[in-house]
Amino acid sequence: MNAEQFFNQKTILDLSFFNFRNAITAAYFANRDLEIQRINDNFRTFFPILGNVTNASMLDVLEQLGVPGAQIDTYASELETNGSVLLPKVEVSVEGEQRVYSLLSAYTQNADFSYLNGVQGQFVDRTSEWSLRREREDLLEQKIRDRELIEEKSNQLEVLANRLAKYLSPQIYHSIFSQTEDKTHSHARKNLTIFFSDIVQFTDLSDVMEPERLATVINSYLSEMTNVALECGGTIDKFIGDAVLVFFGDPDTEGEVQDALKCVEMAFRMQERVKALQGYWKKNGVTNGLKVRMGIATGFCTVGNFGSDQRLDYTVLGSPVNLAARLQGLAEADTILLDENTHNLVETQVRAEPKGEFTPRGFAREVKYFELQGYAEPASQDTRRQLSHIGEHVEVNIIDSADIQGAIEELRQIQIKFEAQLAERDGKQ
Repeated sequence: MNAEQFFNQKTILDLSFFNFRNAITAAYFANRDLEIQRINDNFRTFFPILGNVTNASMLDVLEQLGVPGAQIDTYASELETNGSVLLPKVEVSVEGEQRVYSLLSAYTQNADFSYLNGVQGQFVDRTSEWSLRREREDLLEQKIRDRELIEEKSNQLEVLANRLAKYLSPQIYHSIFSQTEDKTHSHARKNLTIFFSDIVQFTDLSDVMEPERLATVINSYLSEMTNVALECGGTIDKFIGDAVLVFFGDPDTEGEVQDALKCVEMAFRMQERVKALQGYWKKNGVTNGLKVRMGIATGFCTVGNFGSDQRLDYTVLGSPVNLAARLQGLAEADTILLDENTHNLVETQVRAEPKGEFTPRGFAREVKYFELQGYAEPASQDTRRQLSHIGEHVEVNIIDSADIQGAIEELRQIQIKFEAQLAERDGKQ
């Protein structure tokens, strides 16, 4: 005898569905043919458009809710194959509002009551959860877009910085980009060595040469002079046509003597480079080659940013700048003229011939000037730097680094002498 014969089917179904009546989810129970037998009040509340769905097919209900056919097929096939199914995201429009549910359904088994063998399931309202997820995804996408935008802007700034670097001396470029404060109106009074050069009769050359060849020649010349200036530590102020203005002592300085010596070294190396490139320039149409004259002056200048609110130029102002330009104008082709101040700083290191005196326009007194001939001894500049070392007990100064080996030997003899004195003292104790 079967137990279900002693119980009312409706009562058993109601009892079995009791726990779902007050559930906050939209619960349903259907038979094996997916005909809905029971729904709770929240099912009616969630889906008022369905009305009374008793005995309606669950598949039809899903279709009326606007669930896509692919999801309905998934629901039916997975339930049949696996005995359960989970649709994590079912989008339903309820009274004009788009809501998101997850649908979980499974076959039920009962050996005593065959009419309890069916499908039990529930819709869980996930609208808030999916809304938060969507917001999180939107934030993530926005973060990705922001990162891509930052990377794009960073690349653009890098390209711009690289371009800008070509318009500024490396020292000035580094000074500008390393400053955390705005110092666009900062100025300083410093003792600088100023270098000025130009190409003899370049105006005549520019009148007869084709623009392309002229550009090739002048660009090669300025590129080579720039390389030499940077290798010697000079700050390139500007190019004025074929003229080059370089100064030493700002923003970095090794002392006025070393600044002047580095400027002299640069001038000599520029002369050597000009000689080495004569063949190249002649091949490009400069029949007689290029001849360069140079002027060097030392004195106190005002250095900093000058200009308008729209455009600034980091440059030097002062009589030494004008004097270097005047000396350059006085110089013969392929010669270097120094003012008296520069000569006083480097006279022990170089050979220079007095050329006389003159009164530059704007100056109140005559200025002595000298023609630079070469170094005091035939040696390269890298052996002519003044070297010094100050320790806790000993100070060593070497004017010419060619004497370093001799200085080391002398220090070794001093060491031996001191060690002997220490040994003698220890023997007496």
